[in-house]
Amino acid sequence: MNRLVTAGLLGAIAIALGAFGAHGLKERLAVIPEALGWWETATFYLLTHAVAIGAIAGRSVWSARLWAVGAAIFAATLYAMALGAPRWFGAITPIGGSSLIAGWVVLAWTARKES
Repeated sequence: MNRLVTAGLLGAIAIALGAFGAHGLKERLAVIPEALGWWETATFYLLTHAVAIGAIAGRSVWSARLWAVGAAIFAATLYAMALGAPRWFGAITPIGGSSLIAGWVVLAWTARKES
């Protein structure tokens, strides 16, 4: 998929879910003390990496792929826990986080080779 399409879709999803959490789920997220924080973190990471994918469009294919997969896994597990999924979902979250970190390392490696 075109990286700008991926960036646009992830960005739109992040904004929609962020707004939904702030307005449509306010009462539900108040039930679990950590839920609002999880929701905000998931939205922040999803949006941040949508912007990053758009910023490097055409440069580092593997960074964009790692970020897209990592952001999806990271955010999805946090969103799920905020909505009441079992806490063991938190054991999956670092897989997404590791993918995000790997994407940044690949970007640095790619940029180093270009300079």
